[in-house]
Amino acid sequence: MRALVLFEDRHWASLRPLTDLLPVPALAFGGSHLAARWRQALALPLLSIEARAGALATWRERPAPETAPASLRGGPGAAEVLVVNAAALPGAWLDAVREPGSPALYTCCGRIAAARLPIGLLEPGLGQGERFEDLLERLDAPRVDLGASFLAYPWHLVEENGAALERDLAAGPFEKHGEIHRLAALEAPEAIAIEEGARIEAHAVLDARGGPIVVRRGARVGAHTLVSGPCLIGAGSELLGGAVARSTIGPRCFIAGEVEASIWQGFGNKRHHGFVGNSVLGEWVNLGALTTTSNLKNNYGPVRVWVEGREIDSGLAKVGAFIGAHTKTGIGSLLPTGAVIGTGSNLFGGGRFAPKSVPPFTWWDGERPGEHRLDAFLATARLAMARRERPLGPADEQALTALFERSAAERGASEPGPGPAPKRARRAPAAP
Repeated sequence: MRALVLFEDRHWASLRPLTDLLPVPALAFGGSHLAARWRQALALPLLSIEARAGALATWRERPAPETAPASLRGGPGAAEVLVVNAAALPGAWLDAVREPGSPALYTCCGRIAAARLPIGLLEPGLGQGERFEDLLERLDAPRVDLGASFLAYPWHLVEENGAALERDLAAGPFEKHGEIHRLAALEAPEAIAIEEGARIEAHAVLDARGGPIVVRRGARVGAHTLVSGPCLIGAGSELLGGAVARSTIGPRCFIAGEVEASIWQGFGNKRHHGFVGNSVLGEWVNLGALTTTSNLKNNYGPVRVWVEGREIDSGLAKVGAFIGAHTKTGIGSLLPTGAVIGTGSNLFGGGRFAPKSVPPFTWWDGERPGEHRLDAFLATARLAMARRERPLGPADEQALTALFERSAAERGASEPGPGPAPKRARRAPAAP
């Protein structure tokens, strides 16, 4: 018998701001999230997900364990556990991990990608969360270097998402249980799935000639919307006119305008015109009318992105913005190529490009970035989440408060500003 353990390693910080509040296994990617993709890839019962406790607590849809350590112990042929780094991408390298054999750790680029271990060796680390990786590193097991690849930085999710959508959605089934208006157009309908309760309205066009399209339960594709595959429209989401292409749209998003090659974690708002391309947006992001991301430099050169206090060359010509949860933009907001907008930020300097690197809980009025007030932020978060029947819970508030305190310490400030007005300049340092 075998079971699966997914873990988050210490490199989660390089995926900020997407991982400020959620663990790596919860990140939307392809046709689901990273945890679901790994469970599908290995087809094993889940024993545990090991990640930061605070981040796990905010993940309300996290899958429950399907087996217990006691069921794997004892008897002849004691059970093996396959341990997988949630940030790794399934590939041919998994063949070596799947093969029965002696304990082994599988590494690449200095990171543990996976392990094959008996339950007896692994059990002391179960439930240890972010300390689980330490147990793996202490094990006296052979290390095998494999050609695994990781979602190491936010732009890797954008770069790999189109192919992941193709693979995840290609298996179907492409059944149509929802309501399809007689004036809607479905191109390549054999690659389009419309789940029960979903609605495709008049003059909407779903074009799956470039890849499959799945419209989840209760979603709505409004009139004058073009959806180009591969594309996933999450449960309860609504497309309100415009064009959406090659994107993963999470649950309960309301989107209009143009979205291309992007990932919406869920519960996002973009009800008006404006372009979002090659971007990843956390939960509860609200983009004001005409908010637009730049995803291509004028010289077509590679885009540099701020990660953990330094700029890194993405090696990609098209990179949009990476926007942390609960961020809000005012009308006419402009986000520069490769922008990183920290969780809980409020940008309302319409018509001006926001700074390229915005720390969490920033209040930016178009001239100077200052510090958002925590009490005012939480009050707004309560209102926004209640509108989607998903109240701000104690775990959410604890995680947001902890992030606020960490970001304040990093800014060298022990107290928040007296109000939402800008307090002091906090621009990113010049590129090295």
